[in-house]
Amino acid sequence: MTSSAPAARAHRRTALAVVLCAGLTAALTACAGEDPDKGTNGVGKLSAAEIDSKARAAAAASDAVRLTGKLVGKGGTYTLNMQLSADGGTGSVTSGQSTFALLRIGDELYLKADAGFWNHGSDDGHGSDGGDESDRSAADKLQGKYVKVPEDDPTYRQLRGFTEKKTLLDGVLTLHGKVNKGDRSTLGGVRTVQIMGGKGEGGTLDVSLKGTPYPLRVARGGGGGTLTLADWGRSFALEPPSEDDTVDYGGELPRSSG
Repeated sequence: MTSSAPAARAHRRTALAVVLCAGLTAALTACAGEDPDKGTNGVGKLSAAEIDSKARAAAAASDAVRLTGKLVGKGGTYTLNMQLSADGGTGSVTSGQSTFALLRIGDELYLKADAGFWNHGSDDGHGSDGGDESDRSAADKLQGKYVKVPEDDPTYRQLRGFTEKKTLLDGVLTLHGKVNKGDRSTLGGVRTVQIMGGKGEGGTLDVSLKGTPYPLRVARGGGGGTLTLADWGRSFALEPPSEDDTVDYGGELPRSSG
């Protein structure tokens, strides 16, 4: 009985070692053979240039998108919350201390802001107290109402640019420099692959690995701001404001709208 005990223990140790080795081998084999693109749209297997092309094509083909975040340029910093489609756009833009709403349906562009927005900029630059009585009267009339921006007004093209899907996407999705592949990550629970201009100094773009390879986030190069892109293809209503919520200003808007 005594002589068989060590043999039994040795047998158990050998059996345990075999089991552990088999388990370790299986785990290593699984890790080595695991496909990082399993369950994805397969875009992560492509080159950076191919991912860039597919993301741009997906964005162009989509009927709608929501852009939120900041754009930084020579004209200042703009915080956007805009829904865009081929037919127009609606949402808000904040610049400095002013926030204004924009609504475009086709070529008809409407602007709504408070009195502070309309008064801002009416200063003549020589220490005046914020414009003359007519400027203040106009601001009181326009505040909180949609104003149809005349197409020949100097600010029409600038304001319309915030509502144009193609114009905004063409600008923000452009990466500068050679396009390279970055890391994989997740955004809002969606797996993504990143592409970047250069080593990131030319901007970065996070592309969805689920379903259609839409761009989900863009960080513009040179500190040009970061935008989130969501609600791809989700339709939204574009309806003219009611007469009660509209003021017909007439000719050229006050300089403050620029």
